[in-house]
Amino acid sequence: MLNQYKIIENNSKTEFAEAFRKRTKKFVVDNIKFFRTLPKTEEAKIIGRQLLRSSSSVGANYRAACRARSQAEFHAKLSIVVEEADESVFWMEILVEAEVVKPNELDYLSDEANQILKIAAASRKTVSAKKY
Repeated sequence: MLNQYKIIENNSKTEFAEAFRKRTKKFVVDNIKFFRTLPKTEEAKIIGRQLLRSSSSVGANYRAACRARSQAEFHAKLSIVVEEADESVFWMEILVEAEVVKPNELDYLSDEANQILKIAAASRKTVSAKKY
């Protein structure tokens, strides 16, 4: 019975990891599409590029976390995901507060960045509790 539970638990973790990998990749693609809609001003280009860098790092580092060779490496990559998701939120806030874009233009992306941030931070906390 215990082995069956382990298999179910592992499948559940694998399914979650795959779904979250796809979600972070979509986040990158959505940010690329948003970048294309930005005004052609110098400040929009600069801040937009910063957002592109941080959001693409979210997807790339979660993908790397999924390939981690150890708990410590997984924790390190997940920490980068947390940091870069938070930075993405920051750049989105700057775009709105500097009135480069209207708040409603970033509602979806901002919400998604915050959700990814919360999920990655909770996962990191779980891994930390396991004392890798």
